[in-house]
Amino acid sequence: MLRVAVIGGGPSGSCAAEILAKAGIETWIFERKLDNAKPCGGAIPLCMVAEFDLPDSIIDRKVRNMRMISPSNREVDISLDKVYGETENEYIGMCRREVMDAFMRDRAADLGANLINGLVTKIDTGTNKQGPYQLTYSDFSNGDTTGETKKLEVDLIIGADGANSRTAKAMDAGDYNVAIAFQERIKLPSKEMVYYEDLAEMYVGTDVSPDFYGWVFPKYDHVAVGTGTMQKNQSLIKSLQAGVRERAKKRLVNGEVIKVEAHPIPEHPRPRRVVGRMALVGDAAGYVTKSSGEGIYFAAKSGRMCAEEIVKASEGGKKIPTEDELKKYLVKWDKKYGATYKVLEILQNIFYSNDGAREAFVEMCDDLDVQRLTFDSYLYKTVVAMKPLQQIKLTLMTIGSVLRGRALAPDKYKPVPSAVREDEEVTKMLEVCSIKGGIKVDKNGRATTEAKSLSK
Repeated sequence: MLRVAVIGGGPSGSCAAEILAKAGIETWIFERKLDNAKPCGGAIPLCMVAEFDLPDSIIDRKVRNMRMISPSNREVDISLDKVYGETENEYIGMCRREVMDAFMRDRAADLGANLINGLVTKIDTGTNKQGPYQLTYSDFSNGDTTGETKKLEVDLIIGADGANSRTAKAMDAGDYNVAIAFQERIKLPSKEMVYYEDLAEMYVGTDVSPDFYGWVFPKYDHVAVGTGTMQKNQSLIKSLQAGVRERAKKRLVNGEVIKVEAHPIPEHPRPRRVVGRMALVGDAAGYVTKSSGEGIYFAAKSGRMCAEEIVKASEGGKKIPTEDELKKYLVKWDKKYGATYKVLEILQNIFYSNDGAREAFVEMCDDLDVQRLTFDSYLYKTVVAMKPLQQIKLTLMTIGSVLRGRALAPDKYKPVPSAVREDEEVTKMLEVCSIKGGIKVDKNGRATTEAKSLSK
């Protein structure tokens, strides 16, 4: 009987383990932190809810409104009611990763996967990395903080262990750059929290990120406020987070930080994702999209597709798949999603390159055709072909927006106004306190310390 170790218990690892366990394959899934809360916006597309049978109980908020905010503070509202009509069928699910990940991981365990609260510290890959594979790991299931050293031999490994994947190092998957995500969870006064009940905000501008965006996403009883940037700008991450806080401070007024999080995320797929009988999925493989920064759906999907290929090639666990058989998962993945990743990379290079381009990007988001194309793609992972007239319209609109954007780009960034209070009231509240806790900022809203290295 085939023996498989899944290293990492996030969406990619849990979905892989679930498929393997359903097929009756002997499966171990390793996760060091069973209450892990990855710093992540936590937005999931609607198609993921149905495809992965996710219950309402793991979804904190069903967001039906997005607000895009340009460098000059132009605000564009995107309402799913306008795009799809007044219905509650379409929404963006907002989750806390510790809740969603635990549900998916426990479901795999209930189906028969062996869930180990442990950290894999060494992988002996055998002759020419072909296995069998000897895992050395620290088992923390007894509650000991140092862990008990144990060993396990398996025939195949699925590396679902994130951007700094130990599996990737063992299989010599090749170097890649990692972006940095930084996030603060902030409790707000009730008046501000009502405003964010079913609304998410995205901020663009060099002050919040030179190559990505800042966000304020609603959770169960707080908001997640964060930003991200590429590895080359890692030293700026706390200053960029301060930029998000400064721009949104009148909407986050008197908030209190309850958690600070930072984590590396991949900038691109690894050069090698299958070596021997070791396969990478999720962040370990580099499956995070440019432009949107989406990774949860693609992590879960890659874990499932990889496991399905293993079940098929092993004839339900009767034999050990070859390297060539495992690589069929990559062929299917690249065929299905390769173009999506490339298009989003092009969009990021165009619209996140400078503030003029960001102004153009936000202006274009005000067009209903653009909104529908965007949400069809995001919510349902489908690309709807544009009619010739739509293509002409979009081309002309892009040119016009870019030209106008250059003129609109601000010399100085300003906070957006409160959405629920008069400015005089907010000013008095800010005199008492802007945001309690979290990163240290001076009276001008600038970060006073910078982040330590989070790269590999």
